[in-house]
Amino acid sequence: MAQPFGAGFQEDPYGVYARLRAEGSVHRVALPDGAPVWLVTHEADVRAGLADARFSVDKRHARGGFQGFSLPPALDANLLNVGPKDHLRLRRLVAQGFTPRHVEGMRAAVRAAVDTFADRLVARVESDGVADVVAEFAGPLPLKVIGDLLGVPQEAYGRFAGWIATMLVPGSREELAGAVREVHRFLVELVAARRAAPGEDVLSGLVAARDAGDRLSEDELVSLAFLILMAGSETVQHLISGGLFTLLTHEEELEALRERPGLLPEAVEELFRYAVPNHSAIRRFPTEPVEIGGVRIPAGDTVLFSLASAHRDPARYPEPDRLDIGRADKAHLALGHGVHYCLGAPLARMQVTLALEALLRRLPGLRLAVPADELRWSTTFRFRALRALPVRGAVTPPSGCAVPR
Repeated sequence: MAQPFGAGFQEDPYGVYARLRAEGSVHRVALPDGAPVWLVTHEADVRAGLADARFSVDKRHARGGFQGFSLPPALDANLLNVGPKDHLRLRRLVAQGFTPRHVEGMRAAVRAAVDTFADRLVARVESDGVADVVAEFAGPLPLKVIGDLLGVPQEAYGRFAGWIATMLVPGSREELAGAVREVHRFLVELVAARRAAPGEDVLSGLVAARDAGDRLSEDELVSLAFLILMAGSETVQHLISGGLFTLLTHEEELEALRERPGLLPEAVEELFRYAVPNHSAIRRFPTEPVEIGGVRIPAGDTVLFSLASAHRDPARYPEPDRLDIGRADKAHLALGHGVHYCLGAPLARMQVTLALEALLRRLPGLRLAVPADELRWSTTFRFRALRALPVRGAVTPPSGCAVPR
């Protein structure tokens, strides 16, 4: 069985995906721990598979192989682990806090948060000559935004970020189990606090929500809070840091964006394609035998749809390994597809766009402080993300946002 996720993958994941695509779309491979999965690499098959109702995220359909995090029930009853009926019910309740209109109403607050952390980053550059974008800006910004949305106390942001980082890249099984316990305890207490003293936040709304007369169960409440906090903070952090790194290592595209800042919303879509941090969509399990890419996959086997491979598929994107902010085909899968399309997509787009605009405006001479090949990445078969992004740059005082609404 092929084992594509070794040292070569750490160094050049896109080269590994290219070789796999050339051999075919669907591959039986082993994960680093030996668990067997089916890996789907061609864009057309990935897009079709993500929209195919026969591929379920519900672990009850699994028949061995990789199943994702081993979580307690109180963290597992979320949108990424339940069947269609419960998924529709939960999504309908959660969606009330993430409609485009509601998110647009958050623009002033998001911009204020962006400016706050941009000020902090700029101050660090002015005092030290160099600053880490991940630590000073990309990490705390989405935690502040999503934390405010759920009513999380500000003093808890750092602790929660540390637990999630440990869950994604644990040093040991003991570390992973400890982080899961801490997250569970924290969220149970948060739900209890919102129930005792409701506010205007999304979590308070979920505590009070009814669907056909039934309240959300306690496990569903805690699980939804976990999913919103984890996905809403970790993914956006990596989109910001990875997007900025990509621009800083593509001088022609960066210069074009500086000359025409109104192109930034379109450039963000290309950055989502080119630098997607989540290399694979959440694992799925066929509820019946399914043929995809000419390969028959048995019911219950684990299937990984590779977003990173799909985004570099030349059958869909001309010159896919080239960053092109003017690319005509801007469709991508970075925020999902089908019934599991990301509920927070409008908020993610807003944060990334406003974040990059502020950085490019406030630091017009922005550049890497170390050679690109010296940067450290966390790379697994699931995701690829910068651990730190040290930068330098001349500073300008804050001014009005140049990005169009």
